Amino acid sequence: MGSRIPGFDYHRVEVADGVTLNTAVAGNGRPIMLLHGFPQTHLVWRHVAVELAADHTVICPDLRGYGDSDKPADPTGAAYAKRVMGDDIVALAQALGHERFALAGHDRGALVAIRTALDHPERVTHLASLDVLPTLDMWEVMHGVTAATGFHLYLMAQPADLPEQLIGASPDAFFGHFLDSWTRDPAAIPAEIRAEYLAASRAAVASIVADYRASATIDLEHDRADRAAGNTLGMPVTVLQQDWGAFLGFDAAALWSAWAPDLDHRTVGCGHFMAEESPGEITGAIRELVRR
Repeated sequence: MGSRIPGFDYHRVEVADGVTLNTAVAGNGRPIMLLHGFPQTHLVWRHVAVELAADHTVICPDLRGYGDSDKPADPTGAAYAKRVMGDDIVALAQALGHERFALAGHDRGALVAIRTALDHPERVTHLASLDVLPTLDMWEVMHGVTAATGFHLYLMAQPADLPEQLIGASPDAFFGHFLDSWTRDPAAIPAEIRAEYLAASRAAVASIVADYRASATIDLEHDRADRAAGNTLGMPVTVLQQDWGAFLGFDAAALWSAWAPDLDHRTVGCGHFMAEESPGEITGAIRELVRR
């Protein structure tokens, strides 16, 4: 891809056998890892990352299966279990010299961040989740016609190779739908950045589908096991969400409280791509989080 975050150095870091992550790094100080979502790349953090790098070491990878990171073939989704992707994140931090780090994720990246924090509580000092529910809760709140807003979740849960063929037949229309309909301020994603997101997603249809397929199978199993065992997130947690609860009929703060005893839950007024639409608000919330 062409664009880079200004002032950041870029590295290819091996995190598993045959899997390297394209990673942008800058700054000094307590480390913060920023994980992007769908259908995007690490560039979603371009504003927030620059601000945080003034007093933190900021690490922005492309997740496995996305952007310029490696995309192992696995139509079952097992290679894209959030547990596996979370292990990537821990390995990345270690390779860069960080045993403990704060972690913020948006969308798919938030699901990776949540799983990383559950599996590696000794590594993750603080957790920020932007605009998702944990996988188990996400599926449980989807009911009736209103669940059509998440049609892509059901499409990409289908067995291989149906969603891959359907999405691959018109990828720009599919991925562009989300970039456009989930954004309240279109200017927040300039044309050149939008084009990069589309190009990156177009080149990653199979791995993106595998990522979503995992959330309808193995990720759900992992969340159920944690719920049954009473496992929670022991670190300070900040959650920023649109008011999906009002739309779908659930209490988002209550659902999150079951996972995160030390919770700061906030409803935002911007669209889904909040790190681009409201970067000052997101930067401020992350700074407040790491002071807790």
